[in-house]
Amino acid sequence: MTDQNTNKTTKTINKTLRTAKETNRDLEKAIKRRKSLQKRLELAAETSDLLSSVWSRHPSRRLRFGDGVTALADVKGSSTPGFHATAEEGERFIELSSESIARYQDQLYADGTVGSKRRLLVILQGMDASGKGGIVRHVFRQVDPMGIHYHGFGRPTDEEASHDFLWRIERELPAYGWISIFDRSHYEDVVMPHVYGTMDRRVWQGRYERIRRFEKELVDDECAIIKIFLVISKEAQRKQFLQRLDDPTKHWKFDVSDLDARDRWDDYMNAWQEVFDKTSTDEAPWYLVPADNRWYSRAVVSELLRVTLKGMGLDWPEARFDLEEARRRLG
Repeated sequence: MTDQNTNKTTKTINKTLRTAKETNRDLEKAIKRRKSLQKRLELAAETSDLLSSVWSRHPSRRLRFGDGVTALADVKGSSTPGFHATAEEGERFIELSSESIARYQDQLYADGTVGSKRRLLVILQGMDASGKGGIVRHVFRQVDPMGIHYHGFGRPTDEEASHDFLWRIERELPAYGWISIFDRSHYEDVVMPHVYGTMDRRVWQGRYERIRRFEKELVDDECAIIKIFLVISKEAQRKQFLQRLDDPTKHWKFDVSDLDARDRWDDYMNAWQEVFDKTSTDEAPWYLVPADNRWYSRAVVSELLRVTLKGMGLDWPEARFDLEEARRRLG
């Protein structure tokens, strides 16, 4: 894309973001003035559609494994496919998208209180320093903590290791109306033995079918799944590690084992490629998101999360009591 076309695209994105902000303000006014629920839902959908329109090709297609991406090796961590603007526009996008996510999450949680089974599982994977924690802090910064469950999976404890590999995963799944965010997941129980040879090959390879079946059952039971792999380049990871070493307040984030994994970079890339080949399905596809530019990966995850919630067709549950009687008792 030429500089002239880039500037034109950036101007168009800025204009769209301004319009989305105005529509979002109209929604806030509608809420304060107690406009009809239908009007509020329409404004919420309009805001979301405007935000989606800034992408030249939507991440749900451009970054989906098997569609816009077929090989992990082809994904450049420094790229920003589909979003032809700067970090400044990206941050503005995230701010507006986060507000929309917060509203949809309120609806999801409210529906769950009256028996709706709809819920959402977000799986974040990636090499060390790929930005998984930052995704959680930035994309979910405006949501209500009630209804959000975060869990980071490390090396299995003795208790966890004594059970089936999905046992610890099932304990952290979202309740009805909730969103669960996994920082690493059951996929570690395939990748780690693949890379380090700590398990009979037939055992960990047999887990692919278990995982496919497990995720399909979740989706069939109205649990949507978003699977994200953050693609950081080896050079970007090196810079992140050096920043941690240079900053005493970040030493706690660093572990020598991170360097051991880095030494096996190609082994990890091969293992993850097999994961995508074996477990990216229609029900639960993988999205391979370039992550050298933090603002971009956060914008992508925010977009995928918001459109997934919007696609659930959420509504506010009707009152299950006599409204007039309640008003009468309040005077």
